[in-house]
Amino acid sequence: MKTTLKDVAQRAGVSPATVSYVLNGKRTISESTRQRVMDAVRELDYVPDLNARGLSMRDSKLIGVVVPQTEPGDRLMFQNSFYSEVLGSIEYYARQEGYHILISATDANESYLTLAKQRNLDGIIVIGMYPSDFYRQMKKTQIPIVLVDSYCNDYYYHNVRIDDAYGSYLATQYLLRCGHRSIAFFVGQMCENGVMKKRLVGYQRALEEFSVDYREEYVFEGQIDYENGVLLSRKLLDSGLPATAVVAAADILAIGAMKGFYEAGVKIPEDISIIGFDDLEISQYLTPGLTTVRQQISLKGQKAVELLLRHIAEPNLTKQEVILPLQLIERGSVRKL
Repeated sequence: MKTTLKDVAQRAGVSPATVSYVLNGKRTISESTRQRVMDAVRELDYVPDLNARGLSMRDSKLIGVVVPQTEPGDRLMFQNSFYSEVLGSIEYYARQEGYHILISATDANESYLTLAKQRNLDGIIVIGMYPSDFYRQMKKTQIPIVLVDSYCNDYYYHNVRIDDAYGSYLATQYLLRCGHRSIAFFVGQMCENGVMKKRLVGYQRALEEFSVDYREEYVFEGQIDYENGVLLSRKLLDSGLPATAVVAAADILAIGAMKGFYEAGVKIPEDISIIGFDDLEISQYLTPGLTTVRQQISLKGQKAVELLLRHIAEPNLTKQEVILPLQLIERGSVRKL
């Protein structure tokens, strides 16, 4: 049977409250008493119940992290290394401050309220966009919340993001300056005021700046993953459109597209140029290396943790928004015409 705090108290000859005081350091206890308690802890191999500790102290040292799913009820989006990188950063910086993370996925039909209450979460980081009802429900937790990559305008939430429209504009502008005029756009599923919609807007703005007509048939929409990158490249080739370049709204889409073009005998950048968005670590190892728009993914996770912990320490903190910089990274996947 699991050793309890009462067992430790009985072995040490003290009250359960005294054991709690020693383990939590909340009161001054004589050295002899403290030593008896710690000896009993070691002898009985006692491990404190962190859930019980969190409930009694209103401090669980646990941060919830909500990540998207590819489809409702389907797998998490870990096949896109963007999520692995940002989650790794969140976990690392949370751990440096004595916190652990609890990763969960949710969809439009599932409330996060129950889990948040059951686990007594100190704070929540939400990655990506969700339906409006999800944000309305989340507010009811009254737990500090930081959104990552969201354009939710509710003043309850803090936000860490980039200027997605500007990043896509930079990518499209670069191709236009290289002489390309027939430019396809590979994008994830778009929702109003979402990240993918913003990136489409950046693509459109750059075309307009160079007096190039925007044509809907040049926009190919799918999921943000490798397989859809391959699929979209095939759809572009099957369409017969005379595209000389592709703007991919995510590196993982670009990488899949490069594979699809290769399998079809289409060379990069000789036959078609491609530019991505994210600068995943793998992008520099491809042949040719992927030209892309760099966002500081690890820094995004770090800033989300810092902002969340600041709100935990300052409950009345007003809404904060952190917008991180972007940088165009030139490699070998774009040819000048």
